[in-house]
Amino acid sequence: MTAVPAPLRAFIDATNRGDSAAFVDAFTEDAVLDDWGRVFHGHEGVSAWDSTDNIGKRAHFELVGLEPTDDPDRVVATLTVTGGGFNGTGPMTFEFRDGRIARLVISPTD
Repeated sequence: MTAVPAPLRAFIDATNRGDSAAFVDAFTEDAVLDDWGRVFHGHEGVSAWDSTDNIGKRAHFELVGLEPTDDPDRVVATLTVTGGGFNGTGPMTFEFRDGRIARLVISPTD
């Protein structure tokens, strides 16, 4: 597996610790989070998503795959999610800027 980028590791670790402040801090202030077409903007949006769909649902992530793309600041991570909300395995596309997550797209598997 490719080396895990630090912002992705922060995203996983903060979720698994239940640390919402660290989770939001893993994102840029102007981040975009797209969860199956539900789009959240900035720290406020990321925080809202975190409380309704992530740490607020006691989510736990296990990284099971990581694929580089043609853009060195973008990776596709395959994560297994468990907790009180969505449970399953699927891809998440992360785009990084300045050591943080600038864009996250969570999409259904084909």
